[in-house]
Amino acid sequence: MADPGRQIRIERGAPRGVATIVLDRPERRNALNAALVTELRSALAGLSADESVHVVALRGEGKDFCAGADLREVRDSAEAGVLTSLEDAQALGDLFVEMRRLRPPVVALVRGRALAGGCGLATACDLVLAAESARFGYPEVGLGFVPAMVMSILRRSVGETRAFELVALGLTIDAATASEYGIVNRVLLDDGFEVACEAFLGELADRSASAVALTKRLFYQIDGVDFEAAIRTGAEVNALARLTDDCQAGIAQFLDRKDEDR
Repeated sequence: MADPGRQIRIERGAPRGVATIVLDRPERRNALNAALVTELRSALAGLSADESVHVVALRGEGKDFCAGADLREVRDSAEAGVLTSLEDAQALGDLFVEMRRLRPPVVALVRGRALAGGCGLATACDLVLAAESARFGYPEVGLGFVPAMVMSILRRSVGETRAFELVALGLTIDAATASEYGIVNRVLLDDGFEVACEAFLGELADRSASAVALTKRLFYQIDGVDFEAAIRTGAEVNALARLTDDCQAGIAQFLDRKDEDR
């Protein structure tokens, strides 16, 4: 039984090398409060430091992935003043940044609704797997609010005009449309969703952990830099990758096969 004082829990097991973080506030549709964000940041840092973890999965308990910010806390922080509001917002923003800096890839497993900050949380992951019945959206404008931090992630996933349409109209879209727009990587059938996710996570975890980690680091490091700087950074990572055990073993295995084919 989950600890009633905890906002998340961590599951390990199959597939090997995968750890799953479960948002555990189903009674609040896994809304993001300060405690959950703090626990999530701590859990991600701990799993990143664990070399046995090759992939981190993120899912919500219950019917929904995440309904966004807990509006009760948003109201309370607003009443407490701008500095409290800024502190709360910055904690969520720091979470998004830390997810991109994390060593292992993070995969969102989305059932039900991923809305507002919950949609931002899903898209802050490196990959998004969605059940066919899942829904994604940015309804903040309907509350007179602004999808502020999640907008920077959305603009990197979809085209400029499409992103503005989503946030300005507060649209909610289905998984197939989210995939078409570039928000979702794969749409999976509701029936057998967990099995399909497990297969995908296992395949990713079987890849070289060092190669995937360096690929992730380089991928986000070159975001926004000019062409020459990106090439120089790529050369540095290329040289570093050559020194890893996985790369040396992979090259040796490839060359051995080539010799055998002669």
